[in-house]
Amino acid sequence: MSDSGDKLRVAIADDERPARSFLAAILRRFDDVEIVGEAANGMDAVAMIESTRPDLALLDLHMPEVDGLGVIRLLKKNTVPLIAFVTAYDEYAVRAFEVNAVDYVLKPVEPARLRQTIDRARERLERQDYRSQETENLRAAASAYDAEGRRPQLQRIPVRCRDEIFLVPVQNLVSVVADGELLHLKTTDMETYTIVYRLRDLAARLEPAQFVRLGRGTLVNVEMIRRIIHMPGGTFTVVLDNNEEFRVSRLQSRLLREQLLRL
Repeated sequence: MSDSGDKLRVAIADDERPARSFLAAILRRFDDVEIVGEAANGMDAVAMIESTRPDLALLDLHMPEVDGLGVIRLLKKNTVPLIAFVTAYDEYAVRAFEVNAVDYVLKPVEPARLRQTIDRARERLERQDYRSQETENLRAAASAYDAEGRRPQLQRIPVRCRDEIFLVPVQNLVSVVADGELLHLKTTDMETYTIVYRLRDLAARLEPAQFVRLGRGTLVNVEMIRRIIHMPGGTFTVVLDNNEEFRVSRLQSRLLREQLLRL
């Protein structure tokens, strides 16, 4: 909060101007709140939050390109504020957020409910461990929501590289390889990007007819497969257009045979 401790510094991100204006109008009624920034999309929200360092960010859950959860993933760890998602009723989001103690406000936003969010934020800021606990809650909520499979399919994947964010078109992906909590993305431009994401969560947001699992840790673009080589024991090796080679697990070999190798 501000040096005097009397103002909660709040940022707003929503791709709809009327929604932003409505939120701002309510917040201006609260004497203990200062609006430090507004953003019209997720990309701008990341930059705005990192530059203004608000105490609380009100994020629209369903923004195009980079949604509210995507903003969280892209923020530098030491710049993640308290978060309250603003969303039209979404039973999967409500369930994920309630279970993991993440605050949310349903549209149309009611002043009394937003007041509760402000008060909860103040209470959390007074806890010394709020930042680590909040980060854990956000990660758990994101995973729970992803597991429901309710988020829209990705057309572009936002990737943070130092102080820049790139939008990698899904159609340009060649392969995705898991390495612990990291995913390494290779593209048709011979670029390699790394994101923090679970492979099964990413796979759930990609077109299943376009991407195929070759094992627990590998996902490839079907359009980029050049050759499929039979191996002893009924398994396969897949060769991609960029000359990457991947051994296919026994289970995935059976699925690959059904998906790609039958007329």
